[in-house]
Amino acid sequence: MSFHIVSIDSPQCSLSCKDGQLTCRTAEGEKRLPLEDVASIIITSFSAQIHSHLFLEAAKHGVALIICEDFKPTSLVLPANRSTDTLLSRALLNLDERFLARLWAQTIDAKCRNQFALAAHLAPGDRSLAALREVAWGRKAHKEAIYAKLFWQIFGRSQEAPEFQRERNGASAAGLNNLLNYGYAVLLSTILQKLFAVGLDPTFGISHVVRERSTPLAYDLMEPFRPCVDWRVAQWVRQNRGAERWEVTPAFRKWVTGFPLERVGYLDLDLEVRGCIEGVVRGFRRAVLNGDTKFYKPWTPKNSKWAG
Repeated sequence: MSFHIVSIDSPQCSLSCKDGQLTCRTAEGEKRLPLEDVASIIITSFSAQIHSHLFLEAAKHGVALIICEDFKPTSLVLPANRSTDTLLSRALLNLDERFLARLWAQTIDAKCRNQFALAAHLAPGDRSLAALREVAWGRKAHKEAIYAKLFWQIFGRSQEAPEFQRERNGASAAGLNNLLNYGYAVLLSTILQKLFAVGLDPTFGISHVVRERSTPLAYDLMEPFRPCVDWRVAQWVRQNRGAERWEVTPAFRKWVTGFPLERVGYLDLDLEVRGCIEGVVRGFRRAVLNGDTKFYKPWTPKNSKWAG
């Protein structure tokens, strides 16, 4: 496949193709890029005009168009001869249980270590920090469940909410949970954008259970990045002390949707979080195609300090 995943983020723009060049016009000016160097185009603009010639030229160059609403991929436009990536899909479907287990172990190890780094940053003197570290680097059965309980206890205490319990939905999923759930939805959308962009079908996961309209692979690969959302929410709460109830306001939405642009270290590179996600997804794709887990490198900070 080609090289560049192009993200069109301008609120308003016009997209076309002329002389083999992808052209994006905005109020600030015009940018061009050879279409032959483009693998996929992710369009998150609120209002984008797309010329029909771009659809034709993109199809001829094998370029996928991912059109998003509220940053979540809603439409996928593929060339007629690439309605599915047969080789990649077959490789993903044929992964055996041991291979899947190794991929999942790498994912959970990275998630736990990233959560530990954040917990140590938020609450360096917390009484449960040593236990959290032991579980993060250990091999206990049900490691993720044990770890989650400890992590959310520390997170709640660090936010002056010692009774906090993590909830995904239901009546109790208010306050901090509201903020976290919204941030995770933004993270999920970003992961889905990158999965579609490299031709990975998110309905075939490595651990999460398949349900109707679910995207298990996106749920799997987003795990190590959840602390990026947790950190963003923690900063918001610290800046808005005294709020009787934290709600998802327009100001919070604007704040939390900025986390993909924060910079983190990954494989000796300094990248935006969304660039880091792209690198991880590309590595996962390579691992699947080559049948070798060494190519999959979930994100972890360069050292034990939080770098999200």
